[in-house]
Amino acid sequence: MTTQMHQLIAGVDEAGRGPLAGAVVAAAVILDPLNPIVGLNDSKLLSEKKRELLFTLIQEKALAWAIGRAEAHEIDQINILQATLLAMQRAIAGLKIIPTLALIDGNCAPKLACETRTIIQGDKTEPAISAASILAKVTRDREMLVLDQEFPQYGFAKHKGYPTKDHLAALEAHGISVIHRRSYAPVARYLPK
Repeated sequence: MTTQMHQLIAGVDEAGRGPLAGAVVAAAVILDPLNPIVGLNDSKLLSEKKRELLFTLIQEKALAWAIGRAEAHEIDQINILQATLLAMQRAIAGLKIIPTLALIDGNCAPKLACETRTIIQGDKTEPAISAASILAKVTRDREMLVLDQEFPQYGFAKHKGYPTKDHLAALEAHGISVIHRRSYAPVARYLPK
C-alpha cells in the first residue's frame, strides 16, 4: 500500500442512536498523518470542555471532515440502524476527498464506494474514528441546545433527548413534539389513539 493510500483512511462514527428525539448524526474524518492530534478518544470518555477543544482542532487539522444526518422522521420510516447507516453514507459523501478505506465504529457498515472495515469499539482504538465520534457528538449536543430553545418544556439542554426520568415526565405532561421519534416505544405510547 502506498503512503498516499494510508492518508485516505476515513474514520466514521455516529451520535444519537439512543435518544427519543432529534436526528442521528454521523461524522467522517480523514486525519492528516503528518499533523497528529493529541488526546483523541471515544467522545463519551472525554469531558465536554475537552470535546469542544478537540472539535475545533479536528476541523483545523484534518485533511477532510463532514457531517451526515438522518432526521427523526427518517428514523421512524426506516428504523434507527438503517438511519444510522444512511447518516454515515451522507457523511462520507460530504467529504471533499474520496477515502480509499472507511473504518466504521461498530459491527455494521453502510454501502460505500470505497472499502469498509467495521471495528467494535473503534472509537477507543482508531484515532480517525475517535475524531469522528467527537465531531458527531459535539454537533448533535449543540443541535439539542438549539432545540431546547424551541421546545423548552422537554429539557433537551440537560438530557440531549435521552430517555431520562425528566424527559419521560415531560412527555407525560406535554405529549410529543415534531422532533420526537414516534417509532420508539416510550414515545409511541403518547401517540394519539
